Amino acid sequence: MKTDNIVQEKSFAFAIRIVNFYKFLIAEKKEYILSKQLLRSGTSIGANVEESIGGVSDKDFLNKLGIAYKEARESIYWLKLLHATDYITKIEFETLFNDAEEICKILGKIQITTKNRNS
Repeated sequence: MKTDNIVQEKSFAFAIRIVNFYKFLIAEKKEYILSKQLLRSGTSIGANVEESIGGVSDKDFLNKLGIAYKEARESIYWLKLLHATDYITKIEFETLFNDAEEICKILGKIQITTKNRNS
């Protein structure tokens, strides 16, 4: 995987949005628990993508991408929960949800391509 790639850029941009959204949730909504979970999972996606880039083998690469995928799925869960409990609006939910879904799709395709290349 190249060092300047779409999943790297999108996961970093998503992390920035999540950090800023976390700041909003604690300052404006006084929500500290669910937002902290979202902060952890939402920023972990990009961290694991970065680790995958430095993977020493395809197995290591796929393992880190798999973790990034799981963190993106977890972020979707926290977003759904925040929306269902009226901490975030439908528009706030949809924009972050769509970004997380897109990252999941990209990560899934990269994993499939890598696995097929090695079979």
